[in-house]
Amino acid sequence: MAACIGAIKRGRKFDQVVEGARQVFLTDGFEGASVDDIARAARVSKATLYSYFPDKRRLFMEVAQRECRRQADAAIARTRMAGPASEVLCDAATAMTRFFLSDFGRQTYRIAVAESERFPEVGREFYESGPTLARNALTDYIRERIAAGELKIDDVDLAADQFIELCKASLHTKSILGIRTDFSDAEIERVIRGAVATFMARYGA
Repeated sequence: MAACIGAIKRGRKFDQVVEGARQVFLTDGFEGASVDDIARAARVSKATLYSYFPDKRRLFMEVAQRECRRQADAAIARTRMAGPASEVLCDAATAMTRFFLSDFGRQTYRIAVAESERFPEVGREFYESGPTLARNALTDYIRERIAAGELKIDDVDLAADQFIELCKASLHTKSILGIRTDFSDAEIERVIRGAVATFMARYGA
């Protein structure tokens, strides 16, 4: 393990290594991904891979941060759509809930939590790479709907956090703890509809 897990060497093959790792992690998960497979997918030697990432967990977190940014961009695009809050929030809730419950989302969350005590920068980078971006977009959208008279909220930051937590209701904890990792579309839709209905019942003007 490197003395400072946040210190990453960057070079001309850095992106190549990360993209190869992304392909393998998304297919095989963290535990199933081998360094040999990652090096092969990235078309680099193991020595080159290790020169950038001496630790597989740090490589996974680099991939996770990029994937979280992709997810955040998708959620941001949804909150910038025109339309009633209930419809836009439903789209945003769908993106968040399905990512929370995905294999990749679950593994990312577990590793970020596990490593953040020893390496706080890992947890901070994970939080800032996706969750913070999506949350900021959500608060911006909520403020727009308040100005439009559709929502009535005094504490926007709290309301945004509440909405995100509503999207985790019933299923997320079971998923993280491994009690269940497979959920039907009907179960997921139930959480999404409940999140939006509860939020609008509390904050709809």
